[in-house]
Amino acid sequence: MTENEHLDTDHPESFHGLRVHTLPPPDDAELKDLPEPDAVAWRLESGWERPPFPEMWRHFLDTVEPARVRALLIGPWWEDEYGPLAPALELITSDADRFPALRGLFLADVTGEECEVSWLRMCDVTPALEAYPLLEELVVRGGGANGPQEDLRLRPVTHRSLRALRFESGGLPGEVVRALAASELPALERLELWFGSQWYGGDATVEDMRPLLSGGALPRLRHLGLQNSEIQDEIAAAVASAPVVARLESLALSMGTLSDTGARALLEGQPLTHLSRLDLHHHYIGEPLAERIREVCARAGVHVDLDEADDDWDPEDDERYVVVSE
Repeated sequence: MTENEHLDTDHPESFHGLRVHTLPPPDDAELKDLPEPDAVAWRLESGWERPPFPEMWRHFLDTVEPARVRALLIGPWWEDEYGPLAPALELITSDADRFPALRGLFLADVTGEECEVSWLRMCDVTPALEAYPLLEELVVRGGGANGPQEDLRLRPVTHRSLRALRFESGGLPGEVVRALAASELPALERLELWFGSQWYGGDATVEDMRPLLSGGALPRLRHLGLQNSEIQDEIAAAVASAPVVARLESLALSMGTLSDTGARALLEGQPLTHLSRLDLHHHYIGEPLAERIREVCARAGVHVDLDEADDDWDPEDDERYVVVSE
């Protein structure tokens, strides 16, 4: 897999356990045969051959019974030039009382062909959690050095229903990680963070992650993904002694620059043999250590993913890269 190939693929076919259905524009013939409002995850998009997002949003409210909508994906929201997410998010949050059944929200279901992930002009996404206190799953794609008002941002928040949270980013700001660490998310079971590259605003440090690794901040966490990082070896070393690992069922340290250094830390740290799955795909681990990891996992019945190995890289040049950056 080449850099950013992960996001150059098609849009997801399912979300929050529901088949995704893209709402046709007004006057489209397909509007005559729409699925039931609660039978699918609805995807909205603006842009080419489609009305501006505010018009598509009004069309959505008039066409699909919003009170029955269970999941929503927001695709491209701009028209000719990339625009910030904030106006679209304001519409979504201002009409929150019309969506009492909404449990899944995907902000920026945008492929690399539509807009590179770090070119997406984001905003503070905290209002989505504040407006939907019963939300169970939130996916946010985007992040990069676009300027103070268009970077991805998050404020510390208390949310008692959220069970799954994923930030897919080519440059996740440390501010977001620190805000997440300061939040109260007692129901959270799955957390995935894609850190990205420092060239695109990915300045999170291991210290920013410490509260998440302590085991006290997220009492119900069962899956942790700390992925797509240029400091993947440092993260692996921190995870090797992190209290939260003991309660996990699966762990992902994939998509980043994990090398022999990080692999040794994992092998010499606390046992990972209680896990059902260990995801290390896209890595720079040499075959001897990779084989040791396979053997340890095989004996314990842990499914390990060590695909997409690049063990020919030159440590002197250190041309390692993360999967998703620009």
